[in-house]
Amino acid sequence: MPRQARLDFPGTLHHVIVRGIERTSIVKDDADRADFIERLGRLSHEMGTAIYAWSLMTNHAHILLRTSEVGLSKYMRRLLTGYAVNFNIRHYRHGHLFQNRYKSIVCEEDAYFQELVRYIHLNPLRAKLVKDSASFDRYRWSGHSAIVGNVASEWQDTEYVLSWFGKNKTEARRCYKAFVESGMASGKRPDLVGGGLVRSKGGWSGVMSMRRSGQAEASDNRILGDGEFVSKILHEADSRVQSQFPSVVDSKQLHRVICQFCKSNKLTEKEVCSVSRRREITQARGRLVLLLVREYGASFAECARQLKVTTSAIAKIVSRNNSS
Repeated sequence: MPRQARLDFPGTLHHVIVRGIERTSIVKDDADRADFIERLGRLSHEMGTAIYAWSLMTNHAHILLRTSEVGLSKYMRRLLTGYAVNFNIRHYRHGHLFQNRYKSIVCEEDAYFQELVRYIHLNPLRAKLVKDSASFDRYRWSGHSAIVGNVASEWQDTEYVLSWFGKNKTEARRCYKAFVESGMASGKRPDLVGGGLVRSKGGWSGVMSMRRSGQAEASDNRILGDGEFVSKILHEADSRVQSQFPSVVDSKQLHRVICQFCKSNKLTEKEVCSVSRRREITQARGRLVLLLVREYGASFAECARQLKVTTSAIAKIVSRNNSS
């Protein structure tokens, strides 16, 4: 089965899981850990990516983040590629360090934000990388210590996390710590490390109960949330990416649409399908592009071929008019 496209647009909350290739270690010492965290923070600042929770383990890492305009892929590519190159140089190795495809799950914020923060930060304690609560509160390789105020981390958005737990910082930290401590005995949480209906409903028992009652709900392995949230995300994703796929109408039909548009606007096809910068021509061409893309499902590439311009020119026209 082909891999599904990632779901991402500005403001999306993601639970990202990065693993070493063939379960190999992605850190060997504190110098590696410091390098990874320095890049995580520096790039979050440079690229406007908000980091809420994270934990760096021996052979994998968890990150809860919100993407900016630059997107998830660009942020993760710079993070992982830069780190892997430096890791290989330091340890005299060659080849891939990370699995080729990190896991990213779009998360429903209201239902899962607090649970995800707790789950991600408890990873070192579950793996016995720290021995007790006191050590955990000062552990440098997890975002928990910054939230409780024991480690300075200017790039981590601790204020937003604490806003979920109280109105002032003191109260919020106390409630956050109590919330985390209440989950220390819960063990692994497979319902929080992926999307899909089984995870969103808390396992097969929840799914079977729903099915017995005759309920139907949308689901997607890339999304952690209820059916309404899944439908919303998929609808928004479809509207954003439909222009990247082949046209739903053939080129002959699009050409007929162009001819009819020219006739209605008292223009010739030669005028519209040219590089003319006359205002009335560029305005008409913009209206035509939006008609082809939005009403007829034409791809950017097909529009470019029909109008004899570049694909980037089509993309710019659509981008300028996204709010209309």
